[in-house]
Amino acid sequence: MKQGFYNIVKGKFLVSNDAFGNWRFIIFLSFLALIMIASSHLADKKVHRIAQLNNTVKELKSEYLDVRKQLTQVKMESKITAAMAQRGLRPSENPPQIIRITKQQ
Repeated sequence: MKQGFYNIVKGKFLVSNDAFGNWRFIIFLSFLALIMIASSHLADKKVHRIAQLNNTVKELKSEYLDVRKQLTQVKMESKITAAMAQRGLRPSENPPQIIRITKQQ
């Protein structure tokens, strides 16, 4: 057991007669490690992108609520009458009258 451990530490398994199988296994493990690292980086990028998009959505919702509030205030009758009073227009004091047209044959 002690001799086997020393062989591994010294790297004799890489230069022995059956080293080709060992090299193939090491290359395979290295390839799997690279795939795992790349997958981890891609997942991290996606998480950061999702967080960025969530922040953008929150900002847009806030902006939407602010604009909707401003629109509601602008559409109020008192605001409209005040704006039209500056232009010289005022609400009618007489109620509207119905005009009826009758056909004569």
